[in-house]
Amino acid sequence: MRILTWNLFHGRAVPDRPRPLGGAFAALLREWEWDAALLQEVPPWWPPYLAAAAGAQAFTARTSRNQVLPLARVFAARRPDIVKSWGGGSNAILVRGRGVTAHAQLRLRMRPERRVVHAVRRDDGLWLANLHASAYDRAEAQVDITRAAAAVRSWAGDEPAIFGGDMNTRRPQAPGFAHAGGHIIDHVFGRGYVVAAPVQILDAGGLSDHAPVLATLKPA
Repeated sequence: MRILTWNLFHGRAVPDRPRPLGGAFAALLREWEWDAALLQEVPPWWPPYLAAAAGAQAFTARTSRNQVLPLARVFAARRPDIVKSWGGGSNAILVRGRGVTAHAQLRLRMRPERRVVHAVRRDDGLWLANLHASAYDRAEAQVDITRAAAAVRSWAGDEPAIFGGDMNTRRPQAPGFAHAGGHIIDHVFGRGYVVAAPVQILDAGGLSDHAPVLATLKPA
């Protein structure tokens, strides 16, 4: 089971590129081999487009700075380097090759910014969960992770689950889950799934300020 977690930096690159970058992000997601992609800081209108390009289904949860989304979208679509995070935010789960029978989400906080955990259940019973934890304080980030892990355990019951995302702390603890690997603040955890191969850090060619992390797991 190949799990990709990647924060898309609101569709921006480092250094800034003053042009739309949706096609470049979609091309990488189409090229890489993964079974599920857990994405954060995704422009809210991107998930269906990214999923179509990658041959996947998309499931989305809105996060922060979506108050003026119709207006922000006009400018963010042309100059993401100027609009930055005010282009709006969402988390997205992309699933390849399996049906999905449920999608659940829980709001974790509204301040300083809205944070949610969301998850889907594949038709084989595996739950896949995605989180972008609070960015302003490591202790608050861990609170988000703990609450999110509890929600995923509740949704999954006795079924296996894989939980990942941008944890905004280098040493996250997800109660009830075993750490499967990560890079800096982007991590993947498993319950009923264990590490099958070392984590890979993929080359995104300067897209985003986060490196894409690919974790490979197998049933325990």
